[in-house]
Amino acid sequence: MNNNYIKKYFSKLNKNISNKENINLIENAALNLKTLGKNKIIIFGNGGSAAIASHFTTDILKNTNLQCLNLSDISLLTCLTNDHGYKNTNKKFLEFYGNKNDVLIAISSSGESLNIINAVKYAKKIGFSKIITLSGFRKNNKLKKIGDINFWINSKNYNIIENSHQVLLLTLIDFIANKKF
Repeated sequence: MNNNYIKKYFSKLNKNISNKENINLIENAALNLKTLGKNKIIIFGNGGSAAIASHFTTDILKNTNLQCLNLSDISLLTCLTNDHGYKNTNKKFLEFYGNKNDVLIAISSSGESLNIINAVKYAKKIGFSKIITLSGFRKNNKLKKIGDINFWINSKNYNIIENSHQVLLLTLIDFIANKKF
């Protein structure tokens, strides 16, 4: 086996995760989340990003006093998709559950997923206090352009991007909860 591949992979992950920009973004996101009061976080993504959103929801509920929802109920997901089209699924979820001053965390590896973009535009329209985005691929992707706090991973490899997103979001939770390691 060639452990050079693994070393390069971990080096790329580390470079994308532990840079000054992400440290500042985590601090900024934590400050915004800590001051939510009775408002909530809504988080979603597609595919692997949906799994990351689900993991984030579980851990933030378990480790903080913050409220968080994600679109993980398969019956609701397929209903909204069937009735309103995939490009509007997340927007419809926000119509049901989103309120002014909530925070949206939108995850899209490409930053170009129409169902995520449409939801972010709707969240801005109804007055969400912050839009936190996590994306990769092109630095100037659509999602990054419309977010307030934008984590961007400099890669075109889905697993590098998704692993980085996972680490950044779970670090954010531990930082908010002031967990010791």
